[in-house]
Amino acid sequence: MNRENDTHLKSIGYVLWLFGFTGSHRFYYGRPISGTVYFLTFGLLGIGWLVDLFLIPSLDRQADMRFRKGWIDYSIAWILLTFLGLFGAHRMYMGKWFTGILYLLTMGIFGLGYLYDFWTLNDQITEANNFQWRGYQDKGE
Repeated sequence: MNRENDTHLKSIGYVLWLFGFTGSHRFYYGRPISGTVYFLTFGLLGIGWLVDLFLIPSLDRQADMRFRKGWIDYSIAWILLTFLGLFGAHRMYMGKWFTGILYLLTMGIFGLGYLYDFWTLNDQITEANNFQWRGYQDKGE
């Protein structure tokens, strides 16, 4: 198996699965719609949550194919978002200092920015990692 683009870790997926009734593992693997459904239905009343125990390896492979590895580590950013997101720690980690400090002063812009980041964090990281990769390509490195 090619682990060259291992963007997401199964171990983090399983840790977040423990809180799966909130959809956190689904958000981590880039599934914001099903993550929201899980959040609103307590993991499809626990049934979807139990099924996901067996689906995490597949979700991990799909995420590894979809997102680009780079200088921002997905797992670190997701841990920071999940546990310190209201304080902007994940944004500061990604070099977004202005919005990180703004989150710190406003509790994640009153929670709405925090929710927005659950929906878009994987894409934000991929964009930053693509930008970094293109920068190396432009320099001929």
